[in-house]
Amino acid sequence: MFDRGFFLTLQAVRRQLAATPNSLYFIRLIHSATRRVCPGERLWDAGQLMRGSAIRFLRACNCQGYDVYLLPYAELGNAGYVLLDLDRAPTGILELMRVNGHEPCVVLRTSPGHFQAWIRVSTITLEPVMATAVSKQLARTYGGDMASTDWRHLGRLAGFTNQKPERRVRGYAPWVKIVQARAVLASSAQDLLRSATQWLNQETAVTAQNAMPSVGKHWPTITPQGAVSIYQCWMERWHIWERFSQPDWSIVDGWLARKLLAIHIPAAQVETILRLGSPHFPRHHGDPEDYLRRTLARAVLAAPRTVCPTHATPRLPEQETDCSNSNGGR
Repeated sequence: MFDRGFFLTLQAVRRQLAATPNSLYFIRLIHSATRRVCPGERLWDAGQLMRGSAIRFLRACNCQGYDVYLLPYAELGNAGYVLLDLDRAPTGILELMRVNGHEPCVVLRTSPGHFQAWIRVSTITLEPVMATAVSKQLARTYGGDMASTDWRHLGRLAGFTNQKPERRVRGYAPWVKIVQARAVLASSAQDLLRSATQWLNQETAVTAQNAMPSVGKHWPTITPQGAVSIYQCWMERWHIWERFSQPDWSIVDGWLARKLLAIHIPAAQVETILRLGSPHFPRHHGDPEDYLRRTLARAVLAAPRTVCPTHATPRLPEQETDCSNSNGGR
């Protein structure tokens, strides 16, 4: 028996995945009434998602009140796609995005007057802090939902219904429909990344300067509280506790040393920040001062690179937050 709804859903899923090519996708099912997450397999490749059995399973869950969310998955960061959640998008906003070089690869109408756009800004994995900065920048530019700018924020999957009660139209749940879908890298992606990098560097410099009272053009001795504040600031930006159950602090020390040196914090101050701010320092080091000298030496010689270690196993992005689509958005 021909099931028209099944084939319409399959076609929509195919279009969305083709426009956001990636090796793996994270799927989350959230019940619209109870906000509970449906247990089961979480990571799918495109082939698995487009199987008839997978589509039927997701459609059955959707009919039972579960909203279907998707995220292009990268093990330790963002897969290069950022979400722009638009509430009551003004007329002509898609054309404005194209003119600005921020062409979306996918635009969804999640309910009447509500839209989501995925913008591809990189073909390689991005650090969480970088993806979040780009997402916030786009949300500020186009009036998007600032609560939906986390680096791992989920968007809806096309071809299913939006089960949120407040989105119903004459008692019926609206379909999540594709407005446009085209595999494209935003033409101004490099400008977005450069702008985000400059903003992050300025934020770090301001944090460091606030922690150390200015005396002319010289950097005075940093306080223990200031060192901890700077170290904790970057731990939060890199989501260290969320990504690693048992962080290797020597590796984190190296990342922070490279970052601070890159924004022209004097080496002596960087060494002090590590000594006073690194958790439980000196830990197991037999010669702490020699360890700090070697860490600084490696940081000076190391070329800038993305924070993407392989020494620890990250947690899957299943922790619920208060942000809108992570637990059920538009």
